[in-house]
Amino acid sequence: MGPWCCLLLLPLLTVPLRAQQQQFMEYVERRLTLLEERISQWHDQSSRYSTELRDFKNQVLGMLEAAEKEREAMRAEAESAAVRVDRLEREVDYLETQNPAPPCVEVDETLMDKQVATAKQRKNEKYTKLTDCSDTIASVRAMKILKRFGSTSGLWTKDAAGNSEKIYVFDGTANDTVYVFPRMREFTLFSATRKAARIKLPYPWVGTGHLVYDGHLYYIRQQGLSFQVIKFNLANKTVVDSSVFPAEQQIPVFGLSPSTYIEVAADEEGLWAVYATKEDEKNLCLAKLDPGSLDIEQMWDTPCPRENAEGAFVVCGALHVVYNTRLPSRSRVQCVFDVSGTLAPEDASLVYFPKRYGSHSSMKYSPRERQVYAWDDGYQVIYRMEMKKKMEV
Repeated sequence: MGPWCCLLLLPLLTVPLRAQQQQFMEYVERRLTLLEERISQWHDQSSRYSTELRDFKNQVLGMLEAAEKEREAMRAEAESAAVRVDRLEREVDYLETQNPAPPCVEVDETLMDKQVATAKQRKNEKYTKLTDCSDTIASVRAMKILKRFGSTSGLWTKDAAGNSEKIYVFDGTANDTVYVFPRMREFTLFSATRKAARIKLPYPWVGTGHLVYDGHLYYIRQQGLSFQVIKFNLANKTVVDSSVFPAEQQIPVFGLSPSTYIEVAADEEGLWAVYATKEDEKNLCLAKLDPGSLDIEQMWDTPCPRENAEGAFVVCGALHVVYNTRLPSRSRVQCVFDVSGTLAPEDASLVYFPKRYGSHSSMKYSPRERQVYAWDDGYQVIYRMEMKKKMEV
């Protein structure tokens, strides 16, 4: 085909190319328009979300301000309630102290001399058991540390004879207020004494040798150089009886507890008292108490030494003395004295208490529960005992 033919075809080809370019430009414009519409929609949605977020933030701030005001109001009400409770406790303490006049605790000298003479006459006599109890401790079955309450020295216990679940707490070695918790749960869960009732005693106690037995508190009072056993009725908050302990020149009963001069204990046979005198200052003495009259029924000299002794309790008429050292170590029963003579010292089990914090300031045996309530450097501990018959040990 000649050059003239190509020139004739060129205009025919230019028309379709322009049409395609025009279509492409229209397509691009449509796509840009759609993109702009989508960007505009996103901008509108973003603005709406920002507005909603700002409104939600303002709503939350308002709720927080309202909650803070309610918290402040509740705090003010709690403080007001605490003030009212403290005032009520003081009023209760005042009412509890308004008891009838306690009986005179001054002891007739003639009566005291007679009691001392009778006790000495019956000293070291053979003991006639009141029950057929023949159990003794085999080992410590379990140990449970409940909490830390009060000072490093003290006493906590239940009623050794009754079925009451009340917990009695004696904080310190010289005080006049006993805390009473209704159950073990209240004593364990609450660190404050707000859940406890308070019993104001007419005379302050000394040491940690006290006992709750059959609805009465038997506690030790020091008056000059003599020591009195006070019998206090827990129901009507009055002193029922009192008696000067018929022992001369008493010294601390335990080498590691210098504030305790008399340890009142309970077992299946009744009440006992552990003490020490200068007459035989190396060893402990044991006495059987009459719970009703506080008279000494019988007394014994034991072979158990005072040195390094930290506590003692009686099980089925057998005195168990717990020893330690001034440095923290395991406590252990190393001396057993059976007043009936049915358990020889060499046949008794050597009972070890698990390693703890320091030295026990008190150890109270519960014959009903077969466990020991101990106060260990401010920690309240329960030792559950494994028992065996004396002839099986």
